[in-house]
Amino acid sequence: MMRPFRMIGTLVLIALGTAACTPIGAAVGAAATAGTVAAQERSTEKAISDSQIVLGINESLFQYDIETFRKVSVTSHEGRVLLNGVVKTEEARGQAVRLSWQVAGVREVINELEVNTSGDLLDSANDVWISTQLRSKLLFDGEVTSVNYAVNTTNANVYLLGIGQNQEEVNRVIAHARDVPYVRRVVSYVVLKDDPSRLQ
Repeated sequence: MMRPFRMIGTLVLIALGTAACTPIGAAVGAAATAGTVAAQERSTEKAISDSQIVLGINESLFQYDIETFRKVSVTSHEGRVLLNGVVKTEEARGQAVRLSWQVAGVREVINELEVNTSGDLLDSANDVWISTQLRSKLLFDGEVTSVNYAVNTTNANVYLLGIGQNQEEVNRVIAHARDVPYVRRVVSYVVLKDDPSRLQ
């Protein structure tokens, strides 16, 4: 029997393949892919590897506990994995980290998971709004290569992951994040494109 995530991945590939069967679908898909890859600092191979890493971690979390899977956001950039979200127990927090390290290609796991044992409802809608506002600011800033940045928000804390052209650009991104209403804290895990660690 096909695993849930492998089934989802297969359906996505089928959908993309079907769209590509039409001349318009093929042209749009090829242009979008080429444009994104050309703009990114990471290579096509690393981008594909990151997608496989995220899929692998999510599948492991799903097999471990559906509730934990739902609460954990996974982002990967050149094998650097960021975990953020809110889980119910320290055990779940630790298990998410352990499962992440077991996936091939993972070079680092950044654990920003929070534990909420009270059961209080969190304002996830506000977090989504913050992330959307920041992504929009980055997209329309001509001095920022927005495709190189991943944005995640938990409890109004903004987490940044990706590759900066230089420190001035990174500072600009952080400033944009701080300017979004309701943001409590901005945490940057962005590396510069000439950082030696990227070659490891």
